[in-house]
Amino acid sequence: MPVEFLSDQEAATFGHYGDSVSQADLELFFYLGDGDHKLMAQAKLRGDQNRLGFSIQLTTARYISRFLADPLDGVPTEVVDFLAGQLGVADPSCVKRYARRGPTRREHAGKIKKALKLKDFGQVEAELAAYVGKRAWVTGDGPKAIFTDAVRWLRERDVLLPGVSRLARLVSREREAATRRLWDTLYAALSEQQVRELDDLLACRQVGGFHRWRSGARGRCRVGGRQDRRADHFGPARRARCAARRPCRHLG
Repeated sequence: MPVEFLSDQEAATFGHYGDSVSQADLELFFYLGDGDHKLMAQAKLRGDQNRLGFSIQLTTARYISRFLADPLDGVPTEVVDFLAGQLGVADPSCVKRYARRGPTRREHAGKIKKALKLKDFGQVEAELAAYVGKRAWVTGDGPKAIFTDAVRWLRERDVLLPGVSRLARLVSREREAATRRLWDTLYAALSEQQVRELDDLLACRQVGGFHRWRSGARGRCRVGGRQDRRADHFGPARRARCAARRPCRHLG
């Protein structure tokens, strides 16, 4: 599905490598420590291609918080060379043989996930939805800022990132719910007199393709859409509120 608040480039690169990895990130995310070597020894890897392929999956999960369907998909050359150098693999191109063995890749990903105690998105989805809803309610931030913060929240809890559309839908849904809750809270706080005054202030009549307000200003609006029907259901004050929220181009 389209991700409206992300650019095409942002959506396409989500959960993938960029064009390159900096030296600082290589040393931070792709350095194989004692724990990594111990894990690889326990996996009883045979051959340079399996040792290098396993290390790529391990550090990819650490760097982008995902396992790639193809473990070599978009992995920059500097990453492969950096890992091969640490493992003493003379010919890094041998890893291409690893990419062709699906069962081996999946078995290794399972071992890495267990060793690093990585969680699936479904295990924390409800908790994240609550967090996103509260953040949208308190801050009023836009969807992109909340989306970025949701990614940070997942990474801090060692959760494997879902697809971009799934996460974007969650953010959009919870932010919309927070917005509806805000409007409902404000509307409920109005006295009957305030409701009547707002109705009188914002009352309008349709003239051709325009809504003409009592002030005399005109704005071209879409009529008969979902917001209009929903507003009619809730009465004049809600109708005024929905009309005010529709994008209009005032023509004077």
